[in-house]
Amino acid sequence: MLRETYPFYLANRPEAPNFDLEVHDKFRGGVAAKVAMADGTAIERAIAAAREAAPAMREMAAYERSEVLRRCVASFEERRDELAESLCIEAGKPIRDARGEVGRLIDTFRVASEEATRIYGEVLPMDVTARARGYSGFWKRVPIGPCSFISPFNFPLNLAAHKIAPAIAAGCPFVLKPASLTPIGALLIAEVLSETGLPEGAFSILPCRRDGADLFTTDDRLKLLSFTGSPEVGWALKAKAGKKKVVLELGGNAACIVDEDADLEDAAARILIGAFYQSGQSCIGVQRILVHASIYKSFRDRLVEKTRALRMGDPLEEDTFIGPIISEKEARRLEEWVREAEEAGGRVLCGGRREGVMMEATLLEDVPRNVRLVCKEAFGPVAVLSSFEDFDAALAEVDDSEFGLQAGIFTRDLYKAQRAWDRLEVGGVVIGDVPSWRVDHMPYGGVKDSGLGREGIRWAIEDMTEIRLLVIRTP
Repeated sequence: MLRETYPFYLANRPEAPNFDLEVHDKFRGGVAAKVAMADGTAIERAIAAAREAAPAMREMAAYERSEVLRRCVASFEERRDELAESLCIEAGKPIRDARGEVGRLIDTFRVASEEATRIYGEVLPMDVTARARGYSGFWKRVPIGPCSFISPFNFPLNLAAHKIAPAIAAGCPFVLKPASLTPIGALLIAEVLSETGLPEGAFSILPCRRDGADLFTTDDRLKLLSFTGSPEVGWALKAKAGKKKVVLELGGNAACIVDEDADLEDAAARILIGAFYQSGQSCIGVQRILVHASIYKSFRDRLVEKTRALRMGDPLEEDTFIGPIISEKEARRLEEWVREAEEAGGRVLCGGRREGVMMEATLLEDVPRNVRLVCKEAFGPVAVLSSFEDFDAALAEVDDSEFGLQAGIFTRDLYKAQRAWDRLEVGGVVIGDVPSWRVDHMPYGGVKDSGLGREGIRWAIEDMTEIRLLVIRTP
């Protein structure tokens, strides 16, 4: 279970000038723990320490960076139960989903430990013209310098890890602001990092109020800003970020096509998970389900039956599938969107009811495409079904969105799969599975309002490094 208090970490060390941030048990309510909050002075000290640490981080050998990450993997393995229980309480994540996230945290650091030794350069032929005869060229990647990270509430461990682990692999010091609703996961990572012998100032993990966190975005000593969160906040931060590089992982309203040749039982089982795992609070959770008209009724009935069987309740209990929404405010918003969809002509097939922070797994059909439940990001256990007759028209409907993160296509037709990959304006197309599928070493990110740049260890390392060229003239 959670401890009563948690310090923040500034320049690798714990500090507790206060315990002003209350972290609530998302299912039971009430204060579960108190966390130290950083003020502007602490953030300034952390950035200054990161700048001072940059030379020492840059000079670490690849094997040393890899060893640090492997030590983290070993510590996370030892603390699996503690990490999973913390997610249940601070995020309301069902225990099976929580264990899955801990496993992904371990995977992310393990892959980063391997990639730390694979940051390659090239020999560049120069003599492509007579004036370059006698010249040789080489390039390598070097750390970009101090980085700024802002992580969200829905994956408190693994989405922080997707910033922290590649930064260590690349040799970049960093400051990180975790979500105030779920700061404990990042602070547990900080505890582990503090035991690895990283250079002083290499990392700071600082819960703080959003209105006091401007330095994370505006300070020019920071050379990269990586933000995961809402589009409204992300694009506003980019506008204030100045000269630094910016990576944004933002929202989505992911669609999934079920074509006429799909295995209906398999597709229904996978979409059930894609729509409702961790109570739908994922930017690639299945929100729109487009089903071929010839199989629509059969598929719909299967999915409704499976959805009604999902157990909602205490996230610490093994058979719970639907846990709480992150706050009652967000649960009320989602309930309002469902009522709005009904008023616009939509029909609730199952679910639709809310009690406090608990929202039933909900399916609707006949919802107009301009209703928020279809065109905006729901971020909860709600999905909308519709039918199609023409595959190309279905692709166009998937693209009829301000978002473009990932899409799922259940088809056995190779040519349709290729067409989806060629045409869809999304960061990733998943054939034979849901858009919610992700493995932690793949390039992950979106287009349009879904973001800018890619995560996945190798691609994050590229963003956290710069190319440096060497040219040698032989007289």
